[in-house]
Amino acid sequence: MPHEVRLLDDVRPDESAHEFLPGMARGWLMPWYDLVARFRGLGRLYRRTVELAQVGPGQRVLDVGCGTGNLTREVLRAAPDAVVTGLDPDGDSLRRAARKLRRRRGGEVTLVRGFAHRLPVPDASQDHVVSSLALHHVPAAEKELLAAEIARVLAPGGQVTIADFAGDHASAHGHHDGDDRGHEHGASHRHGRGGHQPGHGPGSRTHDADNADGGIERLLTAAGLADTRTVERMPLLGDSVVFVRAHR
Repeated sequence: MPHEVRLLDDVRPDESAHEFLPGMARGWLMPWYDLVARFRGLGRLYRRTVELAQVGPGQRVLDVGCGTGNLTREVLRAAPDAVVTGLDPDGDSLRRAARKLRRRRGGEVTLVRGFAHRLPVPDASQDHVVSSLALHHVPAAEKELLAAEIARVLAPGGQVTIADFAGDHASAHGHHDGDDRGHEHGASHRHGRGGHQPGHGPGSRTHDADNADGGIERLLTAAGLADTRTVERMPLLGDSVVFVRAHR
């Protein structure tokens, strides 16, 4: 019997024009997202993120930048009775996630269309915040708002676990004009700070360089989180991913 997955829209009228970078840089490529993720072996990244998060039975988890639900699905595999909220600005991706997650067993899932600068859960309500390959889509100023929101929504003793590109390559070489590594998303991202390509929202340049030299740790520490550290690195798609944890 299919399991219920609630779909909510939390975008306010004044946020309707807020730009975002889709998971594959261009929205029309998103139907191939899961196929590309499987082809590139990203299941191990999702599994490791959940292993490091150590989600326990019945805990409340917020998945920031959940996309088509791959990380959320791994959370529910590890803790079938977890209560998971997934947040993403892309409504089409959330609908794909809902179809996929309705086939799983157990757990309570709510998928919310919204943005990282305003997380759709109450203060001190989450045992875990998790995110996988989403942070590098977020500009620096919005990252700071996200970090403050993570500190707000975590319960005392709660943990955030973020997996994202280390930014070392982008930092050393600037943005990568014509770079077609495509990492998870299978499209021609250009790495570095900012950048713009007409017709694709904030551009197909991502913000990997913000993560370089401990950038994620600094971000979370500045938001008031404790024991912030990189706990592991993983080679991925010719680059390196860091897993960063912090506690409230």
